[in-house]
Amino acid sequence: MQPRIVIAGTGSGVGKTTLTVGLLAALKKQGLVVQGFKCGPDYIDPSYHTAVTGRYSRNLDSWMLDEEVVKEIFVDASRGADVSIIEGVMGFYDGKSPKSNIGSTAEISSLLDAPVILVVNIASMARSAAAIVKGYQLLDETVNVAGVILNQAGSEGHYQLCKTAIEQECHVPVLGFLERGDVPAIPERHLGLIPAIERGELDSFFDQLGAVIAKRVDLEAFVRIANQSPDIESTGNLLTAATKQTKEVKIAIAQDAAFNFYYQENLKLLEGAGATLVYFSPLAGESLPKDVDGLYIGGGFPEEFADELSQHVDVKREIKESIKAGLPTLAECGGYMFLAESITTTSGDTYPMVGVVPGVVEMQERLAALGYRDVTANHETVILKKGEQARGHEFHYSTFSSKQEFPAVYEVKALRGTKQEGYYLPNLVAGYTHLHFASNPNMANHFVEACLNFRGTNHG
Repeated sequence: MQPRIVIAGTGSGVGKTTLTVGLLAALKKQGLVVQGFKCGPDYIDPSYHTAVTGRYSRNLDSWMLDEEVVKEIFVDASRGADVSIIEGVMGFYDGKSPKSNIGSTAEISSLLDAPVILVVNIASMARSAAAIVKGYQLLDETVNVAGVILNQAGSEGHYQLCKTAIEQECHVPVLGFLERGDVPAIPERHLGLIPAIERGELDSFFDQLGAVIAKRVDLEAFVRIANQSPDIESTGNLLTAATKQTKEVKIAIAQDAAFNFYYQENLKLLEGAGATLVYFSPLAGESLPKDVDGLYIGGGFPEEFADELSQHVDVKREIKESIKAGLPTLAECGGYMFLAESITTTSGDTYPMVGVVPGVVEMQERLAALGYRDVTANHETVILKKGEQARGHEFHYSTFSSKQEFPAVYEVKALRGTKQEGYYLPNLVAGYTHLHFASNPNMANHFVEACLNFRGTNHG
């Protein structure tokens, strides 16, 4: 069995994350092994889940990935869990198109045959809450809205009014509620949040949230609904088929509070293609691990630590010299920023960075880019052959500018047309887009192959 539940919202901001994190914390406190998932490409909510459960939360994204891959990721990550909680994205039916469920939480719930708990903000309403739930039930009758949790109740009496109306009209149980002011608001998803999570600064918040949820929500009924989920058969073997017994190359992975955005599938696929992953912290001033054949610097928050990073002169020089010497390297978003000449923070302070990429990064107060990306390689690269495609996501508050012309690594297709993006060297792919290797598994194989060639040239 794979007990599971999707926490869906009527829209963004109704309390999905608060309830998901609280449920994960409350169930773990009861001694259950709980596994978190997040619909869509987001990195921040899964960081909450991981901090609470001690198990890596995984992204389930039906736009970036094929259906079978989504199923396989779920089956792979839910092994050994007593219950899995899948946090939705935006409103339940919001996805790529206003005409279908593609890319929505509803699509993921159908794909995984998972019961749905709908979160409804009941501020300033009573019987009308039933009409809202009824609408979500009827828009697509193939989805299984199995229960409701209410948020922003004015009082227990207000909750009871809405509960009575919903259970009478919609024939599903209302499992509990949160009153206004029950818990502090979950912190805004600003870019310094993950370092705070990693430092343990939110642990007491998570504990408090779990205690409130244990009091306000019928956890027995919740688990009972989760246990009604049918078994999922996954025919996918993407994450297991390529696993090699002999590890042929070593790839250094930057992992610390400044660099921590990695899809777990990317790392698993690299291991499956024959890589041993060796972790190091540029932020702590650690050198590149010895005898590595490749380097992967993921996204994160280099701007939050720009001063500290700038002071590690030897680390920056070593990375620059290694890349110039041909070390196969992938740098995404935060990694791209780190490889630039400098980062200027919103307070106007400028800090020197690695300087491999000829250009400067400036932080903005507002989001500079957000959304799904289709990328096509303009050249033969270390992860994609020329003309090969992959899918990913872009999310950043910075802009990059350069005084010189250089070859862009990708053509990127977004909702509003195409653009040229990123910096290319024969051994370097650096750009803002976070690519999901499971959208084109050749990427892991190409990267390991490039590392093998480098090893043959340098260690042969």
